[in-house]
Amino acid sequence: MVHPPHLELDDLLKMIGQAGYRMTEIEASEGAAGNISICLRWPVEVRASFPLVDEIELPQPVQELAGATIIVSGSGRRLREIISEPAAHLACIQVDEGGRTGKLYTSYQRRFDRVTSEFNSHLAVHYDQICSTGTNFHALIHAQPVYLTFLSHIPRYQDVQYLNTHLLRWQPETILNLPEGIGFIPFCVPGSTELMSDNVESLRKHRIVVWAKHGVMARSDVSVKRAADRVEYAEAAAKYEYLNLSAGEIAEGLSSEEIREICKAFNVRQDIF
Repeated sequence: MVHPPHLELDDLLKMIGQAGYRMTEIEASEGAAGNISICLRWPVEVRASFPLVDEIELPQPVQELAGATIIVSGSGRRLREIISEPAAHLACIQVDEGGRTGKLYTSYQRRFDRVTSEFNSHLAVHYDQICSTGTNFHALIHAQPVYLTFLSHIPRYQDVQYLNTHLLRWQPETILNLPEGIGFIPFCVPGSTELMSDNVESLRKHRIVVWAKHGVMARSDVSVKRAADRVEYAEAAAKYEYLNLSAGEIAEGLSSEEIREICKAFNVRQDIF
């Protein structure tokens, strides 16, 4: 939930650009990989930056989001370039009454034909989270961090409990920032209805979820940069795990007792350890 005073469009675009650039800095967005979106429920004027208007049909009915604004990256756009020219790489969608259609606002500098192919997953998660929590803001990032994606190819890391007990043991910050742990979805075709459905379900329980052999999606109801942080925390944990595998698994990491002590000291509830 974002409390007043609410951010203006320029501030939101700047933060999206910063989050996208950070994904590139941590090698989680090669080429045009990855996508990003935010959904907000306070009034925002988009026409000055995005003057072109088209009517579009939404991937699913979202009646409860009528009047909401979704800012989303375009298909084939590089996340690292959003920061320098956001209007060329982003679109604004304002949901119509009834929730079946929306107004697609873009700029004259637009460099894409359509929004990201993962928009069905973005919209479905925004809808589910906003309806279930009542938040007025929700952010999502899909990225492809190297170490998390690599581990998702190894069968034993495809078990949620094994994944979490091995990744959350390397730094105290990880359990503090991801107390529900990291979700896991078996491989689904990108952009598919199956991926959308599994993603919605997993992100109800977790703040970040691994898409097997593909990447991750992270969410936040505070800021898009907080969603980026969650990708970074999880990727740092995966890098520690990869280093330990490469070294012959000579390190033990934090013990379950030590992690429980950390959680007790910081009043963090978790049921992984």
